[in-house]
Amino acid sequence: MESNQPTQVQPNLFGSAPLLRLAGYLLLLLSLIDIITIVFPPMLMNPVWEFQTIGAIVERLPVPILGLVLVFYGELNLRARWEPLLLKALSWLCLLLGVLMLLLVPLGARDAIRINVQNNAQVNSLYNQQTDRFAQFEQELNQASSDDINAFLASQGVTLEDGSQNSKEQLLAKLTEAKQQLRTQFEQEQANRRTALLKNAVKWNLGAFLGGVFLMYIWHMTRWARSTVRKAKRSKKPAAI
Repeated sequence: MESNQPTQVQPNLFGSAPLLRLAGYLLLLLSLIDIITIVFPPMLMNPVWEFQTIGAIVERLPVPILGLVLVFYGELNLRARWEPLLLKALSWLCLLLGVLMLLLVPLGARDAIRINVQNNAQVNSLYNQQTDRFAQFEQELNQASSDDINAFLASQGVTLEDGSQNSKEQLLAKLTEAKQQLRTQFEQEQANRRTALLKNAVKWNLGAFLGGVFLMYIWHMTRWARSTVRKAKRSKKPAAI
């Protein structure tokens, strides 16, 4: 009697390895081109450029990591003769990149602090410029007579709530209100910049740390690639059962 059980074929675990590795090499090449366009031209000692460059590198890190995993898939099975030496170099490259990514963490934290100081200085400078204008206008307003103020308002087509009476007091009150609104706006702008900077600093520094640790883990798991270079093993296709 014929069995109803379907014939089971032992899968070839590395049959698709060459295609996966080719995709991995392609991802690594594209990542290299992308990183070159990000880093050049360099503007070292510029905290904004350094911080944004770190963020751009971290956000693109999953692509080269995936490429490395695909390249190392299957160890030395079905490898070309030139690959073992390249795999050894890539394994050590993982360690180097992992250390560099970990070093980016303190650099990113320092750049974030420097950018925060620059942002505060920029906002305070703009605020001081505006307050100086208000102070100059207030001084001119105090020196002007009510008739001069009323004549100026009439020439501008401006009408106050109480007509021409107490025009100076009304303008001074509006000026005080405008100064308070200006201070609130600048404080909000300062807080928004600080919040955005903090979010990016946490995201990018954490990404650099995790990426560095994983790259070093890849280096650890590819000890076989760093051993004495030997001929790649060429496994035969298993016979069907």
